Amino acid sequence: MLANLTILLLCQLVGEIIARFAHLPLPGPVIGMGLLFLGLLIRGGIPSGLEKTAASLLSNMAVLFIPSGVGVIAYLSLIKREWLPIGVALLLGTALTIAVTGIVADRLIRRKDRSGGKA
Repeated sequence: MLANLTILLLCQLVGEIIARFAHLPLPGPVIGMGLLFLGLLIRGGIPSGLEKTAASLLSNMAVLFIPSGVGVIAYLSLIKREWLPIGVALLLGTALTIAVTGIVADRLIRRKDRSGGKA
């Protein structure tokens, strides 16, 4: 489990390094998640140990949100001052995510129907 957790954290670290040095507008963990995804695509699947480690992390997801909650409390005055742009970004981001998810799901369903139900 430690080796698999190390893989996850290394992907996040490499993503953070890329984001900082390339001055990308994406968070490092998002880039790291993309790198992990590419690595899994190249490998052709998810190793069972990595799957178990990810399942353990997901089952304890509530604990992982504690730092975010502390950050909200620590920056509450900033959030109060900048509530409108934050709210607009949240609403637009959510709407865009829903729209893109719907479009991708629709295309995948159409592709599956064209191929006779085979993925």
